[in-house]
Amino acid sequence: MTRFLQVAIALLIGFSLQAQDAKKAKELLDDVSAKIKSYDNIVIDFKYTLNNPKENINQESKGNVALQGNLYNLNFMGVTKIFDGKKVYTIVPEDEEITIANFDANDDNAITPNKMLTFFNSGYKYGWDILQNVKGRKIQYVKLTPNSSKDQRKEILVGIDVQTKHIYTVIEVGKNGTKTTLTVNSFKTNQPLSKNHFTFTKSKYPNYYINKLD
Repeated sequence: MTRFLQVAIALLIGFSLQAQDAKKAKELLDDVSAKIKSYDNIVIDFKYTLNNPKENINQESKGNVALQGNLYNLNFMGVTKIFDGKKVYTIVPEDEEITIANFDANDDNAITPNKMLTFFNSGYKYGWDILQNVKGRKIQYVKLTPNSSKDQRKEILVGIDVQTKHIYTVIEVGKNGTKTTLTVNSFKTNQPLSKNHFTFTKSKYPNYYINKLD
């Protein structure tokens, strides 16, 4: 067998394995999406870390979010965001200020539950990564590489609990060396949420300044 033929066969095998890995990765992500859509609601407690050694940045915050259909109630870094299906309410207790804005479904930067938990459905190349044992749980990582060269993220690693098909962690690595990690501490489903959990109640904030953007 010539050297050229050896290299050609090796490349073909490599491409074939890569294609199989991409297929496995996408199938696992599809399982995650299907599982998420099967719940009436989801309540998540999470930890968020931001690290950039070059800039000497190392921050850690905790938060929680409740998701139901296209509604959400997010608490993070002292700020509450509520989406009632029409408007987004941003409540900042430190400033005693509330910002109210219409939701634009065509805005790529707009946050929705679907984007929070199924952002990986398009726009990426998929790869099969490592399997870790985290406190007795098997966490399979899938590597996402953005298709767009304009994307400032180098890669994203999504860690998925093999048994539950729930997302355990999302790690984003930026081209500038910044690394952000969101780790799910608690993932609860079909909780008995209040009818007003996704409703902004103005009477709760009598002294707050209200800024209407629309």
